[in-house]
Amino acid sequence: MRAVEFQEYGGPEVLKVVEAEVPEPGPGQVSIDVAYTGVNFADLKARGEGYRVPHLPFVPGLEASGRIRALGEGVEGLAVGQEVTALTEGGAYADVTLANAETVFPIPTGVDLRTAATLPTVLPTAYALVHSVGRLQPGETVLVQGAAGGVGTVVGQLAKAAGAGAVYGVVSGEAKAAYAREYGYDEVFVGEFGEAAVRAATDGRGVDLALDPVGGETFRASLASLAPFGRLVSFGNASSAPAWSVGQPELYPSGVSVAGFSILTLAKTAPGALRALAGRAFAKAVDGTVSLPVTAEFGLEEAAEAHRLMGTRTSTGKLLLRVGG
Repeated sequence: MRAVEFQEYGGPEVLKVVEAEVPEPGPGQVSIDVAYTGVNFADLKARGEGYRVPHLPFVPGLEASGRIRALGEGVEGLAVGQEVTALTEGGAYADVTLANAETVFPIPTGVDLRTAATLPTVLPTAYALVHSVGRLQPGETVLVQGAAGGVGTVVGQLAKAAGAGAVYGVVSGEAKAAYAREYGYDEVFVGEFGEAAVRAATDGRGVDLALDPVGGETFRASLASLAPFGRLVSFGNASSAPAWSVGQPELYPSGVSVAGFSILTLAKTAPGALRALAGRAFAKAVDGTVSLPVTAEFGLEEAAEAHRLMGTRTSTGKLLLRVGG
């Protein structure tokens, strides 16, 4: 079978198409004939700096849609040939991938394989940020860093559907700002971000909920943008900045709080909670509350081009690799 792997860390050019052995599922696993796989920023961090890479060579890819090829020992409730979407621990840039059965989900009725590949990481993450962790209430205001990305696209729609009073986004360019406004954002800040813009937009009050996948100085600016009793949720560290710390000086004066979320970690520590979360999130796509446009599609052998596009910070929505679809 074909697989895209890297044998060293570096730019998109280190991604190579190779012939590999078809993996066989172990106990509690399934193998999937991949139709489509999603491209995520975590894949770029894996290739560039070893994020969540246990060893080299490594095949990236954290989500896929396709049909079950084989079942490992002890797997129940799934069937060979069934159309599924799955969250993986890597390996989805391939004709066949493995996934733990607990993170394999039957494709909802009415959803095709292409759309299904956009579901496993982005929708549950966005739903958790708005509801499970962010606990957004009607009338509250939201600030989202990376508003035009996959998660940002869904968060804007979910926040509006939940009755947010105003949804503010932060993007890197004007084209992204125009895109974000189509998906629930009332106002979009372009370029280098600081709390002053949020304070001006909210008559000095700040926002009730801030969502940050960037870390570093952006995390600090988001924290400073909170209204009294506001919440900040960190869900990534795209900046690769040193780990942040927050203490009494930041939290006490306005009663703010900080939380975190990682769908990959949740899959390991609480797969049952992930399944429940995914069910609620997928329902929002089925009922039309949210949509996640595929804005670019590449063949498996074009994975490096997909990484180059995402690395330019000009892409919006969701990028996919077409494998067997």
